[in-house]
Amino acid sequence: MTHEVDAADGTVTTSRDGEVLRITLDRPSRRNSLSHSMVDALVDALTAAASDDALRAIHIQGAGGDFCAGADWVATNADGQRPRAGHLVRRIPHAAHRVIDLVHTIALPVVCGVRGWAVGLGCNLALAADFTIAADDALFWEPFADRGFSADSGSTWLLPRLVGLARAKSMLLLGDKVAGSEAADWGLIHDAVPEAELTEAVEGLLARLASAPTVAIGLTKQAIHHGLHASLADSMTQELFNLELSCRTGDFKEGLAAFREKRRPDFRGR
Repeated sequence: MTHEVDAADGTVTTSRDGEVLRITLDRPSRRNSLSHSMVDALVDALTAAASDDALRAIHIQGAGGDFCAGADWVATNADGQRPRAGHLVRRIPHAAHRVIDLVHTIALPVVCGVRGWAVGLGCNLALAADFTIAADDALFWEPFADRGFSADSGSTWLLPRLVGLARAKSMLLLGDKVAGSEAADWGLIHDAVPEAELTEAVEGLLARLASAPTVAIGLTKQAIHHGLHASLADSMTQELFNLELSCRTGDFKEGLAAFREKRRPDFRGR
């Protein structure tokens, strides 16, 4: 399956690799900065994936040497005019913000592999993923203040929860860049590896996730995010409802059988 947009504005390509959906941001000449049409295509791809029961993991990557340089504000503002009143309020919730929301809430594990630059919306896309593995010399950058406007695409929610207020402010208010190795040390991302080892590390993680109990993984992801703004009692109630659902899956039965038979489970994602 291939989903493409106007080549002049870059492309977003999706392909099925077994039970893994691979999404590639393909505009290497502009460090994979996202045009309006690319953002719309990314929303479409993630929306379709959310209801595809055959999928068990999603992989997002950038073409060439960079992950994503964020929204293409240069092209968007090429005529030198400020956005008309209300334009951003109307569009962004259904575009950039919708991308982050979909990655955050989809009942599938999302893995980002990051080389080179991850900037603005591109940075927050990587931070919203369940697992991001970066080259140790990759750079994560929130350049909003440097460009004269306030932060968006979930950065003010994601960063304090991932790395605390002090580090969030250094990235968002001072525009400090964070290398992949430092991002992993901070807990900003899952792991950092030498660039030559990035593909192997990402593929190994995707293989683990694609063979996991997909329904239980999705319900656990939902419960983790619910717990970020809930009390302990509310979180345990949510866990109880999710447990009721996961115990009705075929993977639950397979997990019990494998435990009894002292073998590795063969989960099917059902």
